[in-house]
Amino acid sequence: MKKLITPVVALATLVAAGILPAPVLGQTATAPYELKVFANAPKGLSAPDSIAVLGDHVFVGYGDGHDPAGIDHLNSQVVEFEKNGSVVHIYTVPGHSDGLKVDPETHLLWALQNEDANANLVIINPETHHQKLYTFGPTQHGGGYDDIVFRGCKVYISASNPANNPNLGPAIVSATLEGNTVDVKPVLAGDASAIDVTTDATVTLNLQDPDSMMLDPEGNIVLDSQGDHLLIIVSNPGTSEQRVVQLPLTALDATGKVAPIEVDDTAFVTSTEGFILFADKGLNTVYTLKKKAWAPGAAYTAADGGPFVGTIDLTTGFITPIVTGLKNPGGLVFVNTSKPDRDDSRDEDRAGCRERDRDSESH
Repeated sequence: MKKLITPVVALATLVAAGILPAPVLGQTATAPYELKVFANAPKGLSAPDSIAVLGDHVFVGYGDGHDPAGIDHLNSQVVEFEKNGSVVHIYTVPGHSDGLKVDPETHLLWALQNEDANANLVIINPETHHQKLYTFGPTQHGGGYDDIVFRGCKVYISASNPANNPNLGPAIVSATLEGNTVDVKPVLAGDASAIDVTTDATVTLNLQDPDSMMLDPEGNIVLDSQGDHLLIIVSNPGTSEQRVVQLPLTALDATGKVAPIEVDDTAFVTSTEGFILFADKGLNTVYTLKKKAWAPGAAYTAADGGPFVGTIDLTTGFITPIVTGLKNPGGLVFVNTSKPDRDDSRDEDRAGCRERDRDSESH
């Protein structure tokens, strides 16, 4: 994997040099942010969503409007782009492309399909272009699986589209690879107890739309329960010290009133240097959002309920728009250009991940 395991500084240099295309009219970024197009959808593809970055290469999943339960038996594509937005390779995956993450230890790309039901996982080797398909057994929550985070030696997946209300099934599971299957164990229940950040009250969750996941700078899992207008923050996941808090999300609506808002991917700034990549499914475009200096720890989100990209106040949950004129923003990542890619979870010994590495590389 040495060819791709290079610092993302070259990608940032290209952006800063102005080699990427100019901003598109109609989409506006608030100063001092600067918005440019990274890549338009390749011919025949549509609905760019999840984004993952490995070195100078950017991977984007295209849903193409396929059924999120995979019942139309159609395939989707994951496109690998070079740093200048040119296409390197197109991978075909079975079903509706959704979650997309790079394993920071093996540098393999994990692609989840069919978030509503009949989920599958494809692990892609970007060096050889080899793909291995994994399937899931029957789900406890009755739906599919949406997104992935790697935390230390553990893999966590969001359990999406629960069949029941209230949701008594898991909202987050841990995952291990066994042969050609993904074995899962519950980590966070859909009806878990949580503390509300804005009120300090203890509440009982009823997570009806577990969706995107990411790690915050402290290594906590942050789950977007999209239709519930919540971020769920889980510290010490899967241990006796597990702690759960919820952050209700709001923004100004069309009438100027504060109202709950739905968001998709959220990313945390991990350096003063870098840029944001985000995708708009309705505009069939992936954008670059840059500025000279970022505030580490700040949270940015693709608010599809806006629709806009904005910053989240992590105390109040209020979201301030940064990029407007969008149609359906979804995938969003922050690319740290201050140093080579590294594992975001700094609290566990990576040597213990060897068993997972062998399973995911045995193809």
